[in-house]
Amino acid sequence: MKTPLANSASRLFATSPLRHPRFRLFYFGSLGTALGYTMQTTVAAWVMATLTPSEFMVALVQTASTAPALLFGLVAGALADIVDRRRLILATQWLLLASTAILGAATLAGLVGPAMLLALTFMVGAGLSLYLPAQAASIHDLVSREELPRAVALGAVAFNVARAVGPALAGGIAAWLGSGSALVASSLSFVLMIVAVYRMKKRERGLPGVPETVFMGVLSGLRFARHSLPMRSLLIRNVSFSLCASAFWALLPVIARDQLQLGAGGFGLLSAGFGIGAIVGALAIPGQLQRRSLNVVVTWASILWVGAIALLAATDVVALAIVAAGGGGAAWVSVLAGLSAGTQTSAPAWVRARAVSVNLVSMQASLALGSALWGAAAAAAGTRLALAGSVITMLLLLAISHRARVAMGNEADVTPGAKLAELAIATEPQPDDGPVLIQIEYRIDREHRAEFLRAIHAIEPARRRNGASSWRVFRDLGEDGLFVERFIIASWAEYVRTRARATIADRSLQERIERSQRAGVPVRISRLIGIDRERDVLGDETRHG
Repeated sequence: MKTPLANSASRLFATSPLRHPRFRLFYFGSLGTALGYTMQTTVAAWVMATLTPSEFMVALVQTASTAPALLFGLVAGALADIVDRRRLILATQWLLLASTAILGAATLAGLVGPAMLLALTFMVGAGLSLYLPAQAASIHDLVSREELPRAVALGAVAFNVARAVGPALAGGIAAWLGSGSALVASSLSFVLMIVAVYRMKKRERGLPGVPETVFMGVLSGLRFARHSLPMRSLLIRNVSFSLCASAFWALLPVIARDQLQLGAGGFGLLSAGFGIGAIVGALAIPGQLQRRSLNVVVTWASILWVGAIALLAATDVVALAIVAAGGGGAAWVSVLAGLSAGTQTSAPAWVRARAVSVNLVSMQASLALGSALWGAAAAAAGTRLALAGSVITMLLLLAISHRARVAMGNEADVTPGAKLAELAIATEPQPDDGPVLIQIEYRIDREHRAEFLRAIHAIEPARRRNGASSWRVFRDLGEDGLFVERFIIASWAEYVRTRARATIADRSLQERIERSQRAGVPVRISRLIGIDRERDVLGDETRHG
């Protein structure tokens, strides 16, 4: 007779995403990349420990591995939305393979030193940080929208399996064949993703016109996150959870050593308990999301985390501590996988990788800040009180952020609207010309004004997240019933992209506004291009005769 866990596993692996050959290969490629990364970081720390007795230098290995996520995370998201994701993933895999293989060869040859080790580990971290947004956004291209939560949950399983198996596998190979051989072996795990990417279809470029620069792409991603209510809610919950949950990661070695009086083996048991709990949570979350809303799942998973960490803070019994770590693992993956699925379904295709990168960077920054905070608290007041403080803080943040309700995105909010009509313009500006002032005139009879004003203000966030700034509605003092909507776009190329970014929901809002328009009178749209200097005018006259 199958257990509930076995039933969950059967449903997860026998249905939806893994039945698609390309996703299946991509999934195991992702598992290989995660396995290679965890193996490299494990062996690199051990190699540094054999090179120098300095604890500071050993700790710098972790810094070199994780710092690129904060340095390059937003750029990685912009690149993944602007360039061909297949090529970007391929480049990152070759970078990961080459950096790890060179480090392995140098270790085998006895040529590695602390500086080389840190530099190559930094390159591995950079490769991973550039890879993750492209990998996450590519899942949406391989499965249907309905299958996305299951696909994200499978990714969480792969990550936690890699985190559990990678260090043990790396340690076994290092003990048998040496650290250099373990590094060379870890470099081979990146080959599977390279094969998977060659099997992927090339993604069609989504928006017309001149592609964005990376800098403008980063700004567009941040602007979208700021003006998208679903994204803001997801980020609030992400930061709140990660800030408090970082106490577990920061203090786990101290809990094992001082509170539970355990050695390295006991620490490994706690980590294994967390990993098993994380896998259980990943297997359970697709079914939970089918029966309950994302907000309910994330809230109850956060409460489970509170209970698990409270138990961990209170107990001196190793078995109970392992159970608490398992509960924490289930809660951890349920919250983060749920928020990741929410992010990917709430962002349109043109900005999806950037939304993922903002989510990842905010999590990494919160974990880094929280680790320092709870580490300082433990040094001042003890480990138990620091854990208790993280529990109380999470409960307070849950109470404060209850209005930041998270949900899976609506299809109308991410699906492009109807095909756009050709622009009625006398001359085509250059892509860099600008800024562009858009002025839309509405003539509204008195009985429709209340509905018009509600609708026009409802469209402001859509205008801003798609690229507008300085948005405002004006009432004409000389003509009763004349209202003018004005906003600015940075350049003509950005305006062309902005028009294409409008979704079905945005079009519906625009239609709602125009239903208030006076019968028989068309809405008038003016597009004005900025002129800064006399030579701009002369240059324009020369171009157009």
